[in-house]
Amino acid sequence: MQKAIAVYKTYLHFILFIIGCCEKRIRPYRQCCQTIRAGCGSAATAVAEADCKGYVKSMFTVDAIKRKLPILKWLPKYGLKELQGDAIAGTTVALTVIPQGLALAQLAELPPQYGLYSAFMGCIIYCVFGTAKDITLGPTAIMSLMTAEFGVFHNEALYGDVTLAVILTLFTGIIQLIMGVLYVGFVVDYISYPVISSFTTAAAITIAFSQCKKWLGLSNIPREIMHQVYALFSRLPEANKWDAILGICVMITLYLMKKLKTIQYENNNVSIPVKIVRKLLWFVGTARNAVVMIATGVIAFYMSVYSIGNLSLTGEVKSGLPSIKVPAFTLDKNNITYTTGELFSKIGSGFAIVPLLSLIETIAIGQAFARKNKYRIDANQELIGIGISNIVGSFVQAYPVTGSFSRTAVNSASGVRTPAGGLFTAALVLLALGLLTPLFQYIPTSALSCVIIIAVLDMVNFQMVANLWRVKKIDLIPWVVTFVCSFVLGIEFGIMVGVGLTLLMLLYPWARPGLKVIKEETAPMLGTSNTVLDRTKDVIVIEVDQGLRFPGNDHLKQTILDEALDGKVTRSVVLDCTHIADLDFASAQAIKQLMEEFKALDANFVVSCMKSAPFKVLQNAKVKGLKNYESNEEAIRGVLESSDEVVVLDYEDSEPADAGDIKMKPLDNAAADGEITVDSADDAQNNGQAKSTTDVPPV
Repeated sequence: MQKAIAVYKTYLHFILFIIGCCEKRIRPYRQCCQTIRAGCGSAATAVAEADCKGYVKSMFTVDAIKRKLPILKWLPKYGLKELQGDAIAGTTVALTVIPQGLALAQLAELPPQYGLYSAFMGCIIYCVFGTAKDITLGPTAIMSLMTAEFGVFHNEALYGDVTLAVILTLFTGIIQLIMGVLYVGFVVDYISYPVISSFTTAAAITIAFSQCKKWLGLSNIPREIMHQVYALFSRLPEANKWDAILGICVMITLYLMKKLKTIQYENNNVSIPVKIVRKLLWFVGTARNAVVMIATGVIAFYMSVYSIGNLSLTGEVKSGLPSIKVPAFTLDKNNITYTTGELFSKIGSGFAIVPLLSLIETIAIGQAFARKNKYRIDANQELIGIGISNIVGSFVQAYPVTGSFSRTAVNSASGVRTPAGGLFTAALVLLALGLLTPLFQYIPTSALSCVIIIAVLDMVNFQMVANLWRVKKIDLIPWVVTFVCSFVLGIEFGIMVGVGLTLLMLLYPWARPGLKVIKEETAPMLGTSNTVLDRTKDVIVIEVDQGLRFPGNDHLKQTILDEALDGKVTRSVVLDCTHIADLDFASAQAIKQLMEEFKALDANFVVSCMKSAPFKVLQNAKVKGLKNYESNEEAIRGVLESSDEVVVLDYEDSEPADAGDIKMKPLDNAAADGEITVDSADDAQNNGQAKSTTDVPPV
């Protein structure tokens, strides 16, 4: 009890220290505001001071600090139940990440120890800054593939050098941190799910084929996927039979052990020994990678001792903890020199692609498990957490990390309670680095490769093709294009092409808005004299099915003019603006140009059902003589008959919410205002004559 009180006292002192630091941060701003007030003494200065104080204080409130340091939300409530759950989950994840880290470093084309260097720092940092209790940060298959693409020298003389990888890690973290601070996590919303699904499927296939050479014991296989596939099949007779047989056994074993953790028992009311056996089976299934690595390592050791077979082994793994040092921005090794600019140019587009992919992986995983376990995550705070993890990780020679789906699933299934589970994972990884690295040299490379192959097969999702075909076929286009380009151009360019195509598909409706043209069908809606009914063929109603923005201006103008001039007589046009919520400056100018075109053609161009917001834009643009009717019927009558009374929008009090709330007033009260007019066709029909509309003088 006394220890618990001491812990809480320490926590309270920490909070008071933070508050004191905040007060020190606010005080200079307060003094600055007092200086400004003494120098100017104006009302504007007082307002600026209030805004300055309010903004600064809002940054250093308790709630704001808790948002930036999520650990402060759950740490005061931390108890023995949370400790037990986190310890079990963290240990289980560690038994998964240690063999995976060794294998993923092989995928990243780096020495095995760098996979473990990347596996612990993210867990520690995320415990402080992360908002999802289930996510575990560390090396992943896609990040390892991107590291092999952008962060490795493809030169035998520089094999194992991590200068590029560390620079990539540092700047990935910096970019992610800046994105989080600037609240731009929403950019991930512009990457559609079909593109993500296609990219992960293509990446999984690429990763699987890249590991086949290690599984079969082949060397000197090209890196490009298309050449790689050809070389693998053409050189199958050269495969090491011992590596191939061991790899097949490992994959079958992993597949069967994976089933152990998914067994559903009908009767849960069983004795304690039976429950223990079930838990043991689940644990073996969950920690299957570690079990297989231990078993194959023992087999390889005895085969080496008794000179049986010819297995390819991992070899010597550097023991001990990584040294803490500032990332280097130049390289001089083996008579090869690279300047900072040359190193940056080798990374190239990796500075943009790697942070984005890291963000996508983490947010997608976090949202999936947040929905499953009923809590919420903050995308911007996740960016900050991942960014700091990568920045700090670069000082211990880690390559870029992100959330791992497989290990996050293990973490969630193991009953993790808080992000503190990552501390136990990090502790065991550090323990393995300090004590177990001499044993890692006996792990067969074929076993490590097969661990990755089995892991990435879960990422392959061809079922998405059937779903897209059934739901909306046009969404198949970005899926197929991303998939094909990932193999033809490279995995890093495949997602760029997919995102670009998705943005084009998103913007295309703005450039070609749907326009519904109603011609003679407008007659039955009027219910007026036969003379008017006969003349409705001279009026066209054109309905815009969505908003109007500048990319669609030319299309709108051309369509309206083509329809108006399609016949012996120039037809008048009613533009139905029911679905237009707002206008930009260019669109207002397009409508103004249409007014001038129809005036020159001695025809009418009017609008109907326009809401107050876009109408206000037209008013500010000083469009002369444009009439807005409350319905299409009134607009047609107004065009075909003479109007007696003209009314205008009144914006003197407040801007109305929609067209139905527009205030009207007679022309004689509004003539001096010089505003856009709105005709009431009912009054026009009763009086049979029209008064001239008041135009706004040109700008």
